[in-house]
Amino acid sequence: MLGEVIRNRPEIALDDFLPIFLSSSLILVFGALFVGIYTLVKMGYLKKIYMPLAYLFWGFQAYCMYFMATRLHVGDFVGKILFITMIAYLTLPHLYYYLNNKAEEEYEN
Repeated sequence: MLGEVIRNRPEIALDDFLPIFLSSSLILVFGALFVGIYTLVKMGYLKKIYMPLAYLFWGFQAYCMYFMATRLHVGDFVGKILFITMIAYLTLPHLYYYLNNKAEEEYEN
């Protein structure tokens, strides 16, 4: 009745499972730390001296993404998508706060 679906999935080596799992988890942790510190600095709850720490967490996140991509043997297309994602993750908070400040200036004047 229903045809069998055959999918080709690349095998993940059993030894690579734990590093892939940990790096995937650290991507989330470092991303949350980047956005959290960046937001607290922009809101004035933390001093501006902590901003490099936020970028350091973004760097750790990018490295974990690279590590995970190399272990998973992603293709060129997926690698480019992941690279664009990391650049967007770095720049979108800046765009958000820039637009938010411009909107506040617009309403105050």
